[in-house]
Amino acid sequence: MTIRDLKSKILKRLEAGGIQEAETEARIILTEYAHVSVSDIFSNPEKELEDDSICRSIEDVLERRCSGVPLQHIVGKTGFMGFDFRVSPSALIPRPDTEILAEEALKDHHDGSRILDLCTGTGCIIISLMALTNDCYGVGTDISEEALELASQNADMILSGKRERLELKQGDLYDALGDEDIFDVIVSNPPYIRTADIESLSIEVRDHDPRIALDGGTDGLEFYRRIITGAKEHLRKGGDLLLEIGYDQAEDVSEMMRNNGFIEVQTVKDFGGNDRVVRGILSAL
Repeated sequence: MTIRDLKSKILKRLEAGGIQEAETEARIILTEYAHVSVSDIFSNPEKELEDDSICRSIEDVLERRCSGVPLQHIVGKTGFMGFDFRVSPSALIPRPDTEILAEEALKDHHDGSRILDLCTGTGCIIISLMALTNDCYGVGTDISEEALELASQNADMILSGKRERLELKQGDLYDALGDEDIFDVIVSNPPYIRTADIESLSIEVRDHDPRIALDGGTDGLEFYRRIITGAKEHLRKGGDLLLEIGYDQAEDVSEMMRNNGFIEVQTVKDFGGNDRVVRGILSAL
């Protein structure tokens, strides 16, 4: 069987299973399980694959994927900000749109910044920020012990010599912190799906991301209220608060920020043109 033949077989199965990003996922499956380089996929598609066990392995992957298991969980990792992060059902799978939040936070740091990431999950945001900055100190908090274990594994793998500058603390948002913990930047991708909307989500999200990482309460805004009102106790005057939001939440979250002493509040759009991040500066007054 050639690379072209195997890719065609994978694509047909994924498309029949209703997988929207079938082309992208086919390439990932080929590279991960057939050990085919991206270069060969495009430039040497007639290359023969001799190992029959490859097809058996891929058949199992396709069966799991078409049953709704996210490919990231099958592979055990996903890319974010140029790094490979381990993933599991213990934490929300990092999505490309969340890179907007990380990129905006990178604009706000300075050498030696203290950065707090609430609802850290896999740690993808705070670990990326630590890896891409100099002499910063980071804290990631999460209520889930399993998520923090996953974040710790990712930190050990990615941060290397910077690992000692990141602390991971268990607790419900700011409850994990002491009164003396003050930061220059606070970021968060909190749960923001309305409770009633969770059952209508795709099977990959509804059945495989932890509900605790999705459920934002009746109106989807429960965590924003708590994060924004609590920020004044842990964010220095003139510090930045950056929050990922759902596509229809910019107005509500922006108003909350303004009502709680934040200035220069603005919304940043994602790759699809949807509102994705609301950011503001805590007024010095």
